[in-house]
Amino acid sequence: MGKKRLVSWLVLVVFALAALAVVGCSQGGSEQQGVKGKITASGSTALLPLVQKAKEEFEKKNPGVTVNVSGGGSFTGLKQVAEGAVDIGNSDVDAAKAADLKDADKLVDHKVAIAPFVIIVHPDAGVDSLTEQQLQDIFSGKITNWKEVGGKDQKITIIHRQKSSGSRAVIKDIIMKGKEFPNIGVQQDSTGAVRQAVAQTPGAIGYIDVAYLNNTVKAIKYNEVPYSPENVYSGKYPLWAYEHMYTKGEPQGVVKQFLDFILSEEFQNNYVEKTGFLPVSKMNK
Repeated sequence: MGKKRLVSWLVLVVFALAALAVVGCSQGGSEQQGVKGKITASGSTALLPLVQKAKEEFEKKNPGVTVNVSGGGSFTGLKQVAEGAVDIGNSDVDAAKAADLKDADKLVDHKVAIAPFVIIVHPDAGVDSLTEQQLQDIFSGKITNWKEVGGKDQKITIIHRQKSSGSRAVIKDIIMKGKEFPNIGVQQDSTGAVRQAVAQTPGAIGYIDVAYLNNTVKAIKYNEVPYSPENVYSGKYPLWAYEHMYTKGEPQGVVKQFLDFILSEEFQNNYVEKTGFLPVSKMNK
C-alpha cells in the first residue's frame, strides 16, 4: 500500500512539472512573439525617415506586427487620420493650422521629434548664406538672378513642395511670416523629390529637413548662422518644427505600444539623431 501511494504521488509530481513546463513554454513564446496587429500611418514625407526606422525596429521586436507607412504630405495625413482612414497622421504642423479639418478636436497630438530644416541650393549657385529678407525676396519673385545676392549670373529656379506639405507650411510661417508663396516655381510631391530636383537643376533653390541632406546639394547659412543641433537648441537657428504623430482619440493597443516605443528613451537616445532629427526632450534644456 505504501508503494502504491508513493507511485501515485510521483505520478502527480510528474504531471505537475509537465504542466509547469507547458505554461513556461507558452509564456516564453508569448514574449518572443510580442504584440500582434497592423498599424497604418500616412502624411509628412519629411518625417518618413524617422517613422521608417521606428517601423523597422518595432517589427524586429514584434514579428507579429506590420506597420504600413506612406507619405502624401502633412495635411493629407491629418485628413486621413481624422477620417479614420489611417491609425496615425504624421505632420510637420499643428493640426490647428489645417483649415476645414473635420473632427480636428478629436485628434490627439504626440510630439515625437524636432525636425531641423535647411535651405538648399544647387552647388554651383555661388552663395553660402542668405538673409531672411533675401529669401523673402527670392521666394516672392522680387529677386530672380543669383548675381543679385552675390552669386553667379544665373536665373533662380524655385523648387517647392505641394500645398498639402507641412514642410512648405513651416517655411512659409518662418521665412515668409505667414504670407502665401506666389504661384511661381516648380512643385514636387515629396522631400526627396525636392532634393533631387535642386541637385539636377542649375540655379535651383528649395528646402528640406536635415534627414534628407546629402552632398548632391548645398545647405546654406541662414542669416550667417549654419545649421547645427546646438544652434537650434540655443535659438540662433530658427528653421525647425516639432514633428507630430496624431491619433483620433487616445491610442489603444498596438498603436499605443508603437507610439510609446518611439517616445521611449531607447528610441529617442539611439535613433532620433541618427535619422537627422533632434530629441524633443533636449529642446527645453
